[in-house]
Amino acid sequence: MDQKHVVVIGSGFAGLSAATHLAEQSCKVTLLEKNETPGGRARKFEHQGFVFDMGPSWYWMPDVFVDYFAHFGKKVSDYYDLIRLDPSYAVIYGENDQLDIPADLEEFKKMLEEIEPGAGVQLDKFLEQAKYKYQVGIHDLVKKPSRSLTEFASPGLLLDVIKMDVFQSMSKHVRKFFKSEKIIRLMEFPVLFLGETAENIPALYSLMNYADIALGTWYPKKGMHEIIRGMVELAVEKGVSIRYGAEVEEIEIENGVAKKIRLISGEKIEADVVVAGADYHHVDKHLVNPKYSNYSEEYWDKRVLAPSSLLFYLGIDKRLQNLRHHNLFFDEDLGPHADAIYRNPKWPEKPLFYASVPSQTDPTVAPEGMENMFLLIPLAPDLEDSEEMREKYFHIIMDRLEKITGQEIRSHIVFKRSYAHADFKKDYHAYKGNAYGLANTLTQTAILKPSLKNKKVNNLYYTGQLTVPGPGVPPSLISGYVVAKEVIKDHDLSQKM
Repeated sequence: MDQKHVVVIGSGFAGLSAATHLAEQSCKVTLLEKNETPGGRARKFEHQGFVFDMGPSWYWMPDVFVDYFAHFGKKVSDYYDLIRLDPSYAVIYGENDQLDIPADLEEFKKMLEEIEPGAGVQLDKFLEQAKYKYQVGIHDLVKKPSRSLTEFASPGLLLDVIKMDVFQSMSKHVRKFFKSEKIIRLMEFPVLFLGETAENIPALYSLMNYADIALGTWYPKKGMHEIIRGMVELAVEKGVSIRYGAEVEEIEIENGVAKKIRLISGEKIEADVVVAGADYHHVDKHLVNPKYSNYSEEYWDKRVLAPSSLLFYLGIDKRLQNLRHHNLFFDEDLGPHADAIYRNPKWPEKPLFYASVPSQTDPTVAPEGMENMFLLIPLAPDLEDSEEMREKYFHIIMDRLEKITGQEIRSHIVFKRSYAHADFKKDYHAYKGNAYGLANTLTQTAILKPSLKNKKVNNLYYTGQLTVPGPGVPPSLISGYVVAKEVIKDHDLSQKM
């Protein structure tokens, strides 16, 4: 059998995962990356001793990473060392009102009991359901390619779907167990990773609480990019050829078959199969001839996108007080206006924000005696992005940060870089400047997501956060595996997947 040449576009988590799984099947794999370094949104940059992860900063669902490397006979520890954070993170409700979330489950239950008597027992019941959802969801449902309803047709799976609270909102589900608004906000927080408010996310995703509370929050020493570095090392070991600065201009298609990849340099690369890990909308609307697009522009415009973000990367010339590695600022009550973060196309009056200070855990990411700080404000996609607005919001959150933590920070900033909608579009061709893909609403789950296979081109596939299973680092790793498995099956390349 002739060796098939698979071209993968994009070296984010999904692209690297797909490329490595396909190379393991003795495919010839070329991975094309438009930027000069790997990782997509998980790139890093350095400045005078500060090392910044540009995107993902939370390491949850450690079992997914274990499974990924174990598939190739490797261990996570072959590539990076993990630290379990304790406290896992801090939730700040206002001045002198902060919860440090303990890593130990019994300590966590004790903390909840102090807020609401009986909450510890309720947590056990809540987590019992959440654990079941996690085991079925992460180890079964998310690995389905979602190309047909028949994948979900078994009686056992249909029963699982009912038990998984697919048709109840996360908001209502949490309120069945807890009454304290402080606990409710804490329990609703993890679904923000899925790009929606708890009112619009199915209660299925309490599985995220199990990941948070039972499996813990971890940190790879030297930063999240170490995962990418390890994945690149493994990909190369498996035979993947990675080319940087290789931006794709067109996927040339003849009679429903993708034949060649044309780079902006003019170079053409022949392909037997193409897997697009780049932004799905960009591929669908700009890299293929319109007659081969999977979806109309109207379809895309109606999708509910996860938020974009305004990010600040800061180098601070002193050590900071009263901050943990991860800090969630819930000091403003958004009330019924929470949806504005996701859909209302204007800048919010009272933004939520998140601060990460990895140098609190890892001294290697900042010069001695200094701090590395990452600030994130979730924003609706497609906002008008200007330096003036970025600066305005920088000072809005810095006013709150300095007041709540009781220290001067701005005068100690020795490095500052912002990143928002325009940068996501420029660097990743991100649709409407989105940061996280599609929100995991009920109508955008499984077969209702954009398909991983082009319906008009028999050898063009998609992977990543805009297709199955959804946004986030672990789902992206799984997405690469799922699409590789489909390529192998469709083109009769199977060896051992």
